[in-house]
Amino acid sequence: MHQLLASLAGAALLAAALAACSGGGSTTPASGNNQPPGVVVGVVGGPTSAPATPTPVPTATPTSAPSVPPAPAADPNLHVPAGFLISTIAQVGGARQLAPLPNGDLIVGTEGTTVAIVPNAESPGAAGTPATFATIDDAPAQGVAYGGGFVFVATQFGVYRVPYSTGAQSGTPQKIASVRPGGSSDHTSSSVTVSGSSLYVSVGSSCNACVETDPTRATIQRMALDGSGMSAQARRWRNAIGITTDPVSGVVWAGGAGQDNLPQGHPYEYADPVSTRAAPADYGWPDCEENHVAYTPGANCSNVVVPAVVFPAYSTIIGVAVYPTSQTGAYAFPAAWRGGLFASMHGSWHAGSNGVPIAPPHVAFVPLNGSAPARAVNWNDPTAQWNDFLTGFQNASGARIGRSTGVAVGPQGSLFVADDATGNIYRIRPSALATSAKVRR
Repeated sequence: MHQLLASLAGAALLAAALAACSGGGSTTPASGNNQPPGVVVGVVGGPTSAPATPTPVPTATPTSAPSVPPAPAADPNLHVPAGFLISTIAQVGGARQLAPLPNGDLIVGTEGTTVAIVPNAESPGAAGTPATFATIDDAPAQGVAYGGGFVFVATQFGVYRVPYSTGAQSGTPQKIASVRPGGSSDHTSSSVTVSGSSLYVSVGSSCNACVETDPTRATIQRMALDGSGMSAQARRWRNAIGITTDPVSGVVWAGGAGQDNLPQGHPYEYADPVSTRAAPADYGWPDCEENHVAYTPGANCSNVVVPAVVFPAYSTIIGVAVYPTSQTGAYAFPAAWRGGLFASMHGSWHAGSNGVPIAPPHVAFVPLNGSAPARAVNWNDPTAQWNDFLTGFQNASGARIGRSTGVAVGPQGSLFVADDATGNIYRIRPSALATSAKVRR
């Protein structure tokens, strides 16, 4: 850790050393550590675009420790590119989406009714002990975001906001919008992000493949920060679990889980800059996928959105985050990583003939040019647009030590990754010459 801090002091040298590209990692087995959903456990070891009016900056949450011990290293089977270090800063049972606060605290949505807060997640060493930020009797309280002086929480049936401008929760959760009025079935999670004066909420479908009667299902809804004026930004998107805002441009990206029981290797999972599409953008599910491919005989796919970024089938994109091009702070990533999209894959439950899950959990990095991928889609190769960043959750035999979920960028530049299998919250920072990762083949 002392070496890490020394290296960070020379962060200005990182971008100049970025010409060489190397990295990647291998996988080996280890055991997991499951925690029940929604249970906050003690420490074991994206900011959004600016709203129309200035957002109050929360003050730092104090910790009782007079000095900051180092954060413990993560499981050695986990691998990040050369020049980065990964540590485990907390455990929150059933950890899903993440929302960094401007003061360095971290909000964690869960599979249960608990919304947790990890104090001082951007600390030079260990973070503070996780605590319950809010309890909402509407599981899963998965989706979390911060903006406009509020923490927003998206649950199975609603969208809530909690005033948060003084370093502590300053009110009980207020329900501002309802989703899934038709009732529960199949995909029950919702996700949320703030872009300026708008709130975007993704709501999963009620089935694998069907025609929805509930107008909020299989959609991404847009509304004001008080929940008013809700309308569909996107429709016929099966389950857009990951959703985030580019903090510089305000563009909203989404990624999710595609349809099951289609030809092996298809349909590809995808991510797309959904707010750049004319509303209500039609993504075609369950009739059309990929490049205007019809999976329902006779379907007209000519007006369906063709997604910008694709990943292998059944990857299941749980979290996405755009690394700010203008990121500053003690732990800012080198220039080659800024302005790109990090996508956290949960991995598949689908297995090949050898019994090994066909898509491992991992975090990928997609280089972007503005709101477009730096590499165009290759419809014959769903690995062509992205590089590996965090690997090692699954070994060659298919054994897993965790499953990555939420991903977010802290105000000092750290990358946070959640894991709902172990409850671990990981923190990744550059150590020296942080380089680009190799594409996984």
